[in-house]
Amino acid sequence: MELRQIRYFQCVAEELSFTKAAQRLHIAQPPLSRQIRQLEEELGADLFERLGRSIRLTDAGKFFFDQTMYFSSRLDDIVAGTRRIAEKRKQWFGIGFVPSMLYGFGPAFIRNLSGLNDRAEIGLAEMTTLQQFKALKAGRIEIGIGRLLLDDPDIERLVLVQEELVVVVPKNHALSGRASVGVDDILLEPFVLYPATPRPSYADHIIGLFERFGYSLNIAFEANEMQTAIGLVAAGLGITLVPASVQCMQRSDIEFIALSAPDFTSSVMMSWIKDSDSPLLREVIEMAKKTALQYYSTAA
Repeated sequence: MELRQIRYFQCVAEELSFTKAAQRLHIAQPPLSRQIRQLEEELGADLFERLGRSIRLTDAGKFFFDQTMYFSSRLDDIVAGTRRIAEKRKQWFGIGFVPSMLYGFGPAFIRNLSGLNDRAEIGLAEMTTLQQFKALKAGRIEIGIGRLLLDDPDIERLVLVQEELVVVVPKNHALSGRASVGVDDILLEPFVLYPATPRPSYADHIIGLFERFGYSLNIAFEANEMQTAIGLVAAGLGITLVPASVQCMQRSDIEFIALSAPDFTSSVMMSWIKDSDSPLLREVIEMAKKTALQYYSTAA
């Protein structure tokens, strides 16, 4: 499938006429019709319904048109951004992040980044900490924000905050209503661990916390996403641990309870390539430090 064929299809779909589309594209009608037929054969679907001299989109054609128009819009943005970077009008600055960052200082940090729009093309990508390290070394991102403690001689790391962990239990659980629970309380309950994949991850950090003090979790279920894990908790299948910032989540079927274990925390860390001399990188690091400090000071 060629991009040219998609552009041809979009033009025909907008005009609902092969003749008008050919005129608009400055090509003859027969080769345009051939390109559309080839596209339909490759998709295994009729995109147009031929009605005598008129045509209309089939349901498959409507779906393909909507999806490719979104794709084309994104592609146009990518092309424009690439040109701005190539012309040195803007600098590319990629940021990788773990999803749980968005429950804490992440949204405020991203809003603050908008002030850099006149100088930088900001790219955001959801990545595990391990993926961030690979992307940093490959030059695809400039900064990673994660939670997993990994050592690498090429990566410099800064802990923005040591976030407390809280226990998530279903509504009306035996532990409900308590101001705090201890580690011994958790060990008595079936535990929902996340993420199951990829590893190493936050799951290994949680397991490591318990093993460090000689404990072993009663893992009943493993989920790939935090939201899934919380859903399993709400269903009464176990309890789990999440960073304290996740308490902003509004759900009526679960409760958050403080964990009375000071050493059980989750670090929010920023990573970048060591010895980088980028002024923009240093500016973003300072911005992240300030935003995190303001957010967690207010939250406390």
